[in-house]
Amino acid sequence: MKDKIREKATDMFLNYGFKSITMDDIANTLGISKKTIYSEYNNKTSLVEDCVMGKFCNMSDGINEITAQEKNPIEELFEIKKYVLSHLKDEKASPQFQLMKYYPKIFGKLKELQYEMMQHCVTSNIERGMELGLYRPNLHVDFISRIYFAGMDSIKDQTLFPIDRFPTIFLMESYLEYHLRGIVSPEGRKKLNEIINSNHQ
Repeated sequence: MKDKIREKATDMFLNYGFKSITMDDIANTLGISKKTIYSEYNNKTSLVEDCVMGKFCNMSDGINEITAQEKNPIEELFEIKKYVLSHLKDEKASPQFQLMKYYPKIFGKLKELQYEMMQHCVTSNIERGMELGLYRPNLHVDFISRIYFAGMDSIKDQTLFPIDRFPTIFLMESYLEYHLRGIVSPEGRKKLNEIINSNHQ
């Protein structure tokens, strides 16, 4: 039952926001009593934390599976972007903002975990790209990985990028191309253009 509650609650939170969805909403959607939810979770905060951490772990596992394949580093980033987009909602209700505002401790914990994961993933990607001659040889790896994380964090800010003008898919695709064009070598640029052109066909 706990898995069922977590799965449905996660879907509802991502669709409508963490503040907007109540325990009653979740119980009614599942066709169970609120008491059943409280037998698994002490309060809404513990449910939110379980949903957020569960989603993060699932996403991390998926990204680790992609990086374990050791594909061309440019292709790898496009695969990760595709994977992330397929598992996140279009965030019209801005669950990220609601999580930050109403559950700051959970948000802080999530951000720390995301930073650690992305640092490892992006650092490894940059180092392999440099070794293969697809990225410029003189890159400052630590700087690039940190600025990439900062940029990913910024494009989620809907005061900077209102969702009605900047859909999530557009932001992620544009930011990835922006990142790669800044670090690729001439050989890498050819590969990047091939991928972008094939995606547009």
